[in-house]
Amino acid sequence: MSHLGRLIRDHQPCVALTGAGISTESGIPDFRSAGGIWTQFDPLEVASIDGFWTDPERVWEFYGLRLEVLRAARPNPAHLALAELEQAGLVRAVITQNVDGLHRAAGSRDVIEVHGTIATASCPRCGRRELDLEQLLPLPRCADCGAVLKPDVVMFGELLPAAAIERATELAQEAALLLVVGSSLQVWPVAGLPGETLRAGGRLAIVNREPTPYDDRASFVAHASAGEILAACATSTSSS
Repeated sequence: MSHLGRLIRDHQPCVALTGAGISTESGIPDFRSAGGIWTQFDPLEVASIDGFWTDPERVWEFYGLRLEVLRAARPNPAHLALAELEQAGLVRAVITQNVDGLHRAAGSRDVIEVHGTIATASCPRCGRRELDLEQLLPLPRCADCGAVLKPDVVMFGELLPAAAIERATELAQEAALLLVVGSSLQVWPVAGLPGETLRAGGRLAIVNREPTPYDDRASFVAHASAGEILAACATSTSSS
């Protein structure tokens, strides 16, 4: 923990990059591990834009289940530690692949949600955006034109929001340290962000239960609980 704390203190700005693994300790299953979401659902059916156009009811059945899980989820020590480090001026921003909103709930202010958010949905026909999905389930429709709403998440077959990925790339290039937490670094283009940091002369620190393609190029690697590692790091960093 002291080594990670020194890296964060000595290599500023530090930017965090988080994936599904940071939220598993909040009771939210990840996607690709054994027992993950994609072992139970076909992503082409429930998480692709083609699947949405073909069978939106099936897609909303899947997202209704995810919303039910999220209703009970709370930020865990890893989310809280990143918010604490941001408040201390030691984490510049959080780039996240997650759509669960737990970083904001934990108190992080500068959050770049490169894969969108599950909290809202928009009408693909007229653009109306709905903030309260619970009352519209099981098949949310637009109050203006009646079209089925689409979750505001980036589905397979869609491009990432240009502004979000551009800012994420800029942050990665400017980071003296990119702190990767809970990401397998397998989903592009986000998986390319560590390379942006390294090419610009920055360093990597990785906290993920499974190995990543960048482990051998990182200055710190921990295959362990994100909550335990980051909570201890935030405590040691703030007290030093």
